[in-house]
Amino acid sequence: MQNTTCRKGEGIFVPVAGLTVFAIASGYLMSLIPLSMGSFKIDSGFASWLASIFYFGLLIGSMMIEPIIAKIGHRIAFIMFLAILAITVAIMPLFPNKEVWLFARLLAGMAVAGIFVVIESWLLIGDDKKERAKRLGIYMTSLYGGTTIGQFGINIFGINGFEPFIAIIALILLAILPPLFIKQGQPNCEEHHTMGFKQISRLSKPAIIGCLVSGVVMGTIYGLMPLALRKADMSNEKIGVLMAAIILGGMMIQPIVSALSLKMSKTLLLAMMSLLGVFAMGITYFTSDYLTTVFVLALLGMSAFALYPIAITLVCDELGSNFIVAATQIMLFSYSVGSATGPLLANKFLVKANGLMDFFFIVLLSTAIYMLFASLKKKPQVLAS
Repeated sequence: MQNTTCRKGEGIFVPVAGLTVFAIASGYLMSLIPLSMGSFKIDSGFASWLASIFYFGLLIGSMMIEPIIAKIGHRIAFIMFLAILAITVAIMPLFPNKEVWLFARLLAGMAVAGIFVVIESWLLIGDDKKERAKRLGIYMTSLYGGTTIGQFGINIFGINGFEPFIAIIALILLAILPPLFIKQGQPNCEEHHTMGFKQISRLSKPAIIGCLVSGVVMGTIYGLMPLALRKADMSNEKIGVLMAAIILGGMMIQPIVSALSLKMSKTLLLAMMSLLGVFAMGITYFTSDYLTTVFVLALLGMSAFALYPIAITLVCDELGSNFIVAATQIMLFSYSVGSATGPLLANKFLVKANGLMDFFFIVLLSTAIYMLFASLKKKPQVLAS
């Protein structure tokens, strides 16, 4: 194994700026798809399959990204994946049938996998743990802040016809501009190291489980929550606000998570964040008025959106820079497995009165118990490298 090193980029403007605009487009698109199906005469019951095929694409893409980045670099890869995503969005209103939408969302998932691995590895490359935590905090805040803003696209551009899709395409093309015109700042890696099965098996199990559970919860939130809120007789305006509350909660918790991850066991922190979600879901068994729902979903967002950044910093803490791209790819793979299965598992709960909330309660309580037991183990960490 060679001792090549990765020199981190001189700045983070390009990935963060591109990410923020992409997140606005993505946030709007995720809520738009299940709500716009009726206007294109596609059965809304197909929403869970569209969500799952997207995350299946994310899963496939997560296994293919590292050699692409190694060959063409972070900047060109970022541009390419955004361009592919824009094409998939354009296809959907032009060919409104289930088969085409399935293919478009599968391809979109693969492109988004590339976007995430590019940005996460761009920001995480470097050996300073404190700097990594800071950069990841900026990354998650930009991602969730942009996604929160994107929810209001429902009110501004609506959910019917071509106009919402045109707005999303315009935003994705805008996200391409920073990497297109600013050529400095990307990481310079002489060689990316891949990981064999033996090295992967030595990675932190709580980190991998954390990414998996994050995928289950996040995939269900994005894929089915707008539909569940619609079934609860919420108006489009209220659905936009409630989805924004989830993501705003996720954004607000990031600085706290970033600070706590430097001062306490990350496994214990994963348990605490899971218990926060359990507490939030418990409230729904006593009241379901609108304002309480806003508060509850904000707490759910804090819980769900905290799991992935904690898990990915946990797994990267003991890795050299050359393994970061491979590690982020593996973590995204775990996230994608959860994201692909989450909506399908949760779909069975939609018929119940407190459906999705029951699902989240079970998943997060199980995770909290596992993480609490894992945090009690005092085994020394094994370096994957």
